[in-house]
Amino acid sequence: MHSPMLSPQLYPKHSNNGVRRSLALMGTVVTIHVVGREADPQEASRREEAIERAFEWFSRVEECCTRFDTSSELMQLTTHVGVPIQVSTILYEAVQFALAVAEESEGAFDPTVGYAMETRGFNREHRTGETIQTAIDPDTSVSYRDVRLDPDRGTITLLHPLILDLGAVAKGLAVDLAARELRSFRNFAIDAGGDLYLAGCNPDGEPWAIGIRHPRRENELIDSLRASERAVCTSGDYERRSSTDDRHHILDPRKGSSPNAAASVTVVASSTMLADALATAAFVLGPAEGIRLFDRLGVDGLIITPQLEWHATRGMSDYR
Repeated sequence: MHSPMLSPQLYPKHSNNGVRRSLALMGTVVTIHVVGREADPQEASRREEAIERAFEWFSRVEECCTRFDTSSELMQLTTHVGVPIQVSTILYEAVQFALAVAEESEGAFDPTVGYAMETRGFNREHRTGETIQTAIDPDTSVSYRDVRLDPDRGTITLLHPLILDLGAVAKGLAVDLAARELRSFRNFAIDAGGDLYLAGCNPDGEPWAIGIRHPRRENELIDSLRASERAVCTSGDYERRSSTDDRHHILDPRKGSSPNAAASVTVVASSTMLADALATAAFVLGPAEGIRLFDRLGVDGLIITPQLEWHATRGMSDYR
């Protein structure tokens, strides 16, 4: 997801406005901005250490959850079918959350689409550019119901050969874990390629400003929001395109095709993982069902159709 963006002026370079650091992680640029200058050297050092720990979560989550590395914990799981495998807390929580969203959306969101995504050309490792070819022979009729969790033992069982795709969950999880490391600093922003978590105030003492990209006009915004203590994620049909044809990267798992009822979906929620996953689910569901999903789960959102019609929850007006 690459659509919401913090207004550039909110990333000042002056030291008295805080610390801003950027690193290339999880196939995108992750920027952390902690507002305010620390006069005490010990406090400044503590802040730097917290920022480093926050960045480390992105590497740890990727090691567990990526399908673009055959040595990742996720891809190692795919080599075991029909038997319970004990996994890390990170992978277990990511899969558990993905399955819960799949259930809530009645399969509009489904983490078992990994093989379908691979066959559509979304199988390049971002660091090396290498094409990942799965060694197993997946069952193309699988769904999220073919994944079993045992919370007591912390195990995951794949009932059939399949590949999990946690792309709409893992980055949000990493942002949320990073935010936990920075919580004591109160005023900060994390931007992971457009998956945002915003805490406290910007350097001007106001809620953070977020621009929403116009889905049909490059370098133009279609809307802007103000938010604090919230995550903001957008999914759009203008993002990644298949290397084999012109289809976009969002797949309707129920039909095996790219949905076309929405051009852009923005979600404002309490956690980045929730906002990220629900933006994908609502994109598949379309405006009417997508807004109903938001209302049922207590999040706010904006869905823009290819004809540039707007559909929003009532609460979106609170972020103007």
